[in-house]
Amino acid sequence: MEKPFTRKEFLQTSALGMAAVFFGSSFTGLLSSDEKPYFNLKPIGRSLQLEGYYIWCSSPIWGEDGKVHLFYSRWKKEKGMGGWLKGSEICRAEANSPFDKFEHKQVILAPRGEGFWDATTCHNPLIKKVGNQYLLFFMGTSNGKTNTKRIGLATSKSLDGEWTRPDEPLLLPGKEGSWDDHCTTNPAFVKGNDGKYWLFYKSWNTHEYETQKGPIRGNRKYGLAKADSPTGAYVKVSENPVIDFSSLPNNAQLEDAFVWKQKEKFHMVARDMGFFNHEYGLHLTTKDGIHWTKPEIAYLNMKSYISEPTPPKNLNRFGRLERPMILLDKDGETPKFLFGATQGGEFETSTTFVFEILNGKA
Repeated sequence: MEKPFTRKEFLQTSALGMAAVFFGSSFTGLLSSDEKPYFNLKPIGRSLQLEGYYIWCSSPIWGEDGKVHLFYSRWKKEKGMGGWLKGSEICRAEANSPFDKFEHKQVILAPRGEGFWDATTCHNPLIKKVGNQYLLFFMGTSNGKTNTKRIGLATSKSLDGEWTRPDEPLLLPGKEGSWDDHCTTNPAFVKGNDGKYWLFYKSWNTHEYETQKGPIRGNRKYGLAKADSPTGAYVKVSENPVIDFSSLPNNAQLEDAFVWKQKEKFHMVARDMGFFNHEYGLHLTTKDGIHWTKPEIAYLNMKSYISEPTPPKNLNRFGRLERPMILLDKDGETPKFLFGATQGGEFETSTTFVFEILNGKA
């Protein structure tokens, strides 16, 4: 039986981090193991690049036509890397297979302008299918700032058809002072083993975010909300987060979670923000969505798989894979391809990058 990552282990890990400070060792070195990453990856390459655009958030799905449809976010290059907060739109691209280049097909959701909850950006697409309905979870902002990030849900009967947009967000932040009072973002969705639909979301506390010093302000945690229907209404299972690294040193946290079910367990892949470092991916598992195992390394930094010329200095996140998303086998369980976003590429912005997953661990 799996052993959850307990509070005692958090405190032990925290003690290791403090020892690293005193003895001059790196926190990463103390936590590293000799085990290989959870995923054995073979790079396919930068599968979607667009001149004049940054690309982020690449969510794939098998289409009824046998093709792979990719729901991704993009914004104009002149806005810079931070342009996702004010000017991102969600688009669809297609490829004949995950090994092929993707071709842009259409804009799905664009910011609607003043008066709407998604007035200034549409970002974080996550495409799913339940029954005969496609679900496009996403994040919108109303003022171009992080404190209005809200998760929403658009629906359609076809991948290239008309999408019904929500008049209101799907999930709101917590009350003032709560751990999640700042926003709801980074949706991850799966049908639970209790017959309900599970929506994981990232958030953080506004006061911490506004008052903390350092390169990363606030501590990003994950909460869980459930619903009887995939379209909601979603109710948070607790006033507390279900994944919380805040007791660890170096303001350790995580983001960009993707969740799937495989052999009666639920798996999460996410981007590390200080547990090991800021370049790796994390892998965790759970049986109930609430009690999660200690993270292990899911994947390494980009230079462990490919060699590319160093891009301009403004692309200071070059070398790490963010927004990891998995294309499962057609059995709906086995991970086959890892999609993500990474800076660089032909147009010196950011692109979709795809890996083949060579292992299928349970």
